[in-house]
Amino acid sequence: MTVLRIMPIVATDSVTEVRKFYSDLFELDAVMDHGWLVTLASGEATTPQVSIASEGGSGTPVPDLSIEVDDVDGVYRRANEIAARVVYELTDEPWGVRRFFVSDPTGKLLNVLTHLR
Repeated sequence: MTVLRIMPIVATDSVTEVRKFYSDLFELDAVMDHGWLVTLASGEATTPQVSIASEGGSGTPVPDLSIEVDDVDGVYRRANEIAARVVYELTDEPWGVRRFFVSDPTGKLLNVLTHLR
């Protein structure tokens, strides 16, 4: 058996608002749109992963989603430009990631990160 993909689903009464948030912040494109369900994608191949945690690290809560990007500074700037609610400022963590937390319109906590090289 092979897991082909893992897709988080964000529950909302406002699909349009949440779609705009993720599209604007992460430059994602709609690859499926049924109105009541929209799937956004980057077009990049990824490895399916599930993380299990008792804390978010550095005294933070466990985030609902972790989204790795190639330019966390650019996404952080975009988050501020669209007035997204940043709840943990851009930080270089001792375990080798640069990250920030932002809350989506539904209140989901997103850990946005880049691995330091």
